[in-house]
Amino acid sequence: MKVTTFGLITVVMVVAAFGTPPTYVYEGQWGARGSGDGEFYYPCGVEISDNGNVYVADQLNHRVQYFTPTGSYLGKWGSQGSGKGQFDRPVCLAFASGGYIYVTDLYNHRVQCFTTNGSFVRTWGKLGSGDGDFYNPMGVAVAPNGNVYVADSGNDRIQYFTPDGSLIGKWGSTGKGYGQFDGPLGVDISTEEIVYVTDFRNDRVQYFTLAGSFLRFWGTHGRYNAQFSGPSEIAVAPDRNVFVADRHNNRVQYFTWEGYWVGMWGLHGSGNGEFNQPFGVTVSGSSRVYVADCGNHRVQYFAEQNRAVMPVSLGKIKALFE
Repeated sequence: MKVTTFGLITVVMVVAAFGTPPTYVYEGQWGARGSGDGEFYYPCGVEISDNGNVYVADQLNHRVQYFTPTGSYLGKWGSQGSGKGQFDRPVCLAFASGGYIYVTDLYNHRVQCFTTNGSFVRTWGKLGSGDGDFYNPMGVAVAPNGNVYVADSGNDRIQYFTPDGSLIGKWGSTGKGYGQFDGPLGVDISTEEIVYVTDFRNDRVQYFTLAGSFLRFWGTHGRYNAQFSGPSEIAVAPDRNVFVADRHNNRVQYFTWEGYWVGMWGLHGSGNGEFNQPFGVTVSGSSRVYVADCGNHRVQYFAEQNRAVMPVSLGKIKALFE
């Protein structure tokens, strides 16, 4: 992907002319450690349905719970086991058109599909390294065309399927090179059909075409801006910014769609806006960011602030591109 110096200067000038990037402030939370309704035991994935309800993979309670946008309990399904609709550590979630939700079932090495009220629809996968097999599947995402992408973490690859679970293709192998992985974990897909993958133990994000052609990566190990320590889930916002739960750094970082750093928030702790091993992240249509604060057994949500827009004349806009 080629970016000219002139292009970068233009982007900076346009941002300066039209406004500043948003920041995010603590708005609310819900949950505590336990097995009762609305309680969690190491929650992982978090996703938002078309009607705004929030679904959470309640990992060690082996269930999915769902809530209103501000955390009022609505329902749940699942129990520990290997039968239909049971789980052995549900990890990540993804919604599809038609009112379906896909859930990765970590230690059952499969993907399950449900309606949004928890009625079982189908499942596929088993332990192995062959086509369509899984070894600890983690992230799951649905492309604009309806195909389902799964981070097959233990096999260091991405596999993708039709909505009913028929394998279409795969890419990836163990390593540090372009298109290789060491524990791919989160996956999300933009409306522009870019597949973003968090490469957990390589401390980076890679992104690809829908067919798996490598486009670019960003990130190294560390604690500075745009560095990671165990990036887990990833979410593409409606404004195309990309949010990453930087798990071991106890923060969320966000970037442009190309990987240029925009901002971050969070530090280790249990107070408002603090995190203990955050895992899941998702963004609503109103730009509210939800984070599954795994080690604190709760979900926190944050509001967008300070997207200041500066008035500018048409002549000045034209001058930026002359």
